[in-house]
Amino acid sequence: MPVKKSPKSKKSTVKSTKKPTKKSTGSVLELKPNTIYQGDCIEIMKSLPKGSVDMIFADPPYNMQLRGDLHRPDNSKVDAVDDHWDQIGSHKDYDGFTREWLSAARDLLSDDGGIWVIGSYHNIFRVGAILQDLGFWILNDVIWRKSNPMPNFRGRRFTNAHETLIWAAKSEKSKYRFNYDAMKTMNDDVQMRSDWTIPICSGAERLKGEDGEKGHTTQKPEALLYRVMMATTQPGDLVLDPFFGTGTTGAVAKKLGRNFIGLEREDSYIKLAKKRIAAAEPIAEDALQGMMPKREEPRVPFGWLIERGLIKPGATLTDPQNRVEAKVAADGSVVTSDGVNQYRGSIHKVGAAVQSAPSCNGWTYWHYQDGKNIFPIDRLRQRVRDEMSARTVIQ
Repeated sequence: MPVKKSPKSKKSTVKSTKKPTKKSTGSVLELKPNTIYQGDCIEIMKSLPKGSVDMIFADPPYNMQLRGDLHRPDNSKVDAVDDHWDQIGSHKDYDGFTREWLSAARDLLSDDGGIWVIGSYHNIFRVGAILQDLGFWILNDVIWRKSNPMPNFRGRRFTNAHETLIWAAKSEKSKYRFNYDAMKTMNDDVQMRSDWTIPICSGAERLKGEDGEKGHTTQKPEALLYRVMMATTQPGDLVLDPFFGTGTTGAVAKKLGRNFIGLEREDSYIKLAKKRIAAAEPIAEDALQGMMPKREEPRVPFGWLIERGLIKPGATLTDPQNRVEAKVAADGSVVTSDGVNQYRGSIHKVGAAVQSAPSCNGWTYWHYQDGKNIFPIDRLRQRVRDEMSARTVIQ
């Protein structure tokens, strides 16, 4: 997999934006990977170079608008999300805030960049509508199903056992990254679905502040960010988190060989984030080289298999059920007949014709015999690709 070169230093730094100075690039701030910028996320995003970020993961305030304290049946108080940063105000105020930070985020994304935004029923529908208003192209909504959710103590509603992530490209024309094959492999060769069962952050992973209490009330599990980054980024990519908190995005990015930019206002969160990221151990570079998306693999025409002697002119190919046969010609075309009509052409056109289908992937439809077994000719194509990769490494 072709990857971007990461800076040699992975040490995170903190940069205050209280007194920014104008840079020669035309931006107020110089973009430094693996840095935490302290200050207002909207102001900072507007000051960074446009089009410089590959992916954004955002966990914005949910604006839960809690009314009073929440208690368990034994009258003990629940540690709910009542932090000052979550208290935006009215829906109108929240919409204005959301539109402003999403606009700044969209400017920061490269043309083929993508964004993930996580939220609950309190805010995610408003966020989704504004994403579309601003020109983002929604690709999926993913349900994060919590395997150990907090119960509903009052018994007046269903237990709130999930949150929603929206994955969107910068625009409908974006050539966004999706590592389909890697996700399928991670899921035991079954397509990864849009409902993810992952436990909430707890135990040793839950950071504690100096007072021994939760370091952050809405800390996300690293497993969630791991899957997001594995699915939609590659090593060397730059991932920005405008609501950095205690640095989950930064810690996972460091482990996976990605670069990060964190934006955060609170001193206490930054202190925890720096300590956490410093302790994160990067995965060895050779272990990061996952499966290349098929659309990025080198093109190998069927004729190359004939030139290399992997398929000989006159050889017989069959469909997966061994019901249809086709002869291979010296020029890479295949010929077959259904008793009435004869079909000649590429492996794709002839495969479509014999099935009366609008299209066909000839690489997976046509099979060759090897001993007593038959295999798709795509197996031979992969052999050629492996040879090409080996030559590239040697050179």
